[in-house]
Amino acid sequence: MRVCYTSSSLKRLSLVDLKTSNNSTATAISLTLALEPSSENCLPVIPTIPLDARWTQNAITVAGGHGYGNATNQLQSPYGIFVDENQTIVIADYGNHRIIQWKIGDTNGEVVAGGNGEGNRLDQLKWPTDVLIDKETDSLIICDYGNQRVVQWFRRSGATQGVILIHNIPCWGLAMDDQRYLYISDWVKNQIRRYEMRDNNRTIVAGGHGYGADLNQFYLPTYMFVDRQQTVYVSDKNNHRVMKWNKGAEEGIVVAGGQGAGNALTQLSYPSGLFVDALGTIYVADSSNNRVMRWSKGAKQGTVITGGNGKGDEANQLIHPNGLSFDRHGNLYVVDWGNQRVQRFSIEKT
Repeated sequence: MRVCYTSSSLKRLSLVDLKTSNNSTATAISLTLALEPSSENCLPVIPTIPLDARWTQNAITVAGGHGYGNATNQLQSPYGIFVDENQTIVIADYGNHRIIQWKIGDTNGEVVAGGNGEGNRLDQLKWPTDVLIDKETDSLIICDYGNQRVVQWFRRSGATQGVILIHNIPCWGLAMDDQRYLYISDWVKNQIRRYEMRDNNRTIVAGGHGYGADLNQFYLPTYMFVDRQQTVYVSDKNNHRVMKWNKGAEEGIVVAGGQGAGNALTQLSYPSGLFVDALGTIYVADSSNNRVMRWSKGAKQGTVITGGNGKGDEANQLIHPNGLSFDRHGNLYVVDWGNQRVQRFSIEKT
């Protein structure tokens, strides 16, 4: 788990340490140098979740859940999600051509990008599929799927339009590592590209060998997760598997599914949202099986942690879950696409 400190707390820590003995001061100074200077530059904490963790099976709706529509308490075919350290959730509201944000306890969301109808103007989006927060610039990075572009939308008060970062890319999913490299899944070229935010240089880091089922190929890569070693995990949707590409690798490793479409514990069916915790455990939205699965590191089969109770709108059911994420407490957030809502499954205390 990464710990972030503000500059004021860092200063206080240093002043206190100078009053201690020589040995403890030396230790404290080395600790101080290792700390982050500002929490604003840190990526969200990746929680360490116990291998035997369980979640409540009846979820709480934290966004949407009021039918299909464009009111601020509604969603329309939502896809990607980002959860920050304050448990604020940001959602790619695909059918409403907008990014909408819910703070903890809100009954209505706030439109923070788009929402001006379908279109390609700088104040518009068209079918956004994913979003993340870049804390260094206090901005949203958005996969504007329908316009085949990646846009940046600053969060400062009064911002009414975005800036195009990357043109002509059929993107689906986004990820950013702690060096601020941006990763984009190109579902047409079946590859993952890494961009340097400062100069827009790009590198293919996974796939790029046409569509197929070989270990160096994808067949519609969608959502991704990138860990601190720049290992890239990819939901390889139409191959019904999750692939792991180590940094610099020429081919990937199947780490979940890969046994054809199905509902056995060794299988996935059109996997979507993806998250990897600090222990390397994989969590994946098994979309067509209406469930979320956990695959421990090196496991040959997964376990169902939520859903899997048939297709429906009850609190313990999902319909084609898409994006998923965790907050710093280990609570699970699932975009319940077919029910136009985001569900929070609270981690059970042991």
